[in-house]
Amino acid sequence: MEFISHFLDIILHLDKWLPQMVAQYGNYIYIILFLVIFCETGLVVMPFLPGDSLLFVAGGVAAAGGMDITLLSTSLFVAAVLGDNLNYWVGRTLGKKVFAWEQSRFFNRKVFDKTHSYFEHHGGKTIIIARFMPLVRTFAPFVAGVARMDYRRFVGLDLAGGALWIYSLTLAGYFLANVPFVKNNLMFFIVGIIVVSMLPVFIAWIQARGSRAVS
Repeated sequence: MEFISHFLDIILHLDKWLPQMVAQYGNYIYIILFLVIFCETGLVVMPFLPGDSLLFVAGGVAAAGGMDITLLSTSLFVAAVLGDNLNYWVGRTLGKKVFAWEQSRFFNRKVFDKTHSYFEHHGGKTIIIARFMPLVRTFAPFVAGVARMDYRRFVGLDLAGGALWIYSLTLAGYFLANVPFVKNNLMFFIVGIIVVSMLPVFIAWIQARGSRAVS
């Protein structure tokens, strides 16, 4: 429980924790953030890592002089693409064996099933849309691999989705996070980003429940 409480404190107060980490680790912060984004997108067992809010706050820290925005956004873009590609090939290698897996502490079967259903309904554009959906973005490339989506098509969509996700949020943070009103209420903006990004997942869940009720 103490670990969970500490983890939530970091997520909700990234505006305090991230500058402290920059001061403590210097240029190693780029490697740390690279690994966070790589793990969130590349390891199907780590969908809980912060993504959207981290990118926004990191952009704000860069604007305040803590990091170079070009190096930050480019390195995170590379991390997101490499993570997705790892996830794709793990899914493609495992193939249909995944459907026999049960829920475990390391694999969220419910989120996998929802992402698979979403992928079947929306097709390849899921790779782009899912970038802005926590949990789903971790499973989308994995599901694409399981479904044996054409790799060249996957890479094209993944590059587009990764660029939209990384650059839109880091640049939004860069230009907005230090505006006095936003800076003074940054925790509420962080919560807002989390809530808004989770809305599509919640709506899809409601629709799925409605469909089951009708049937």
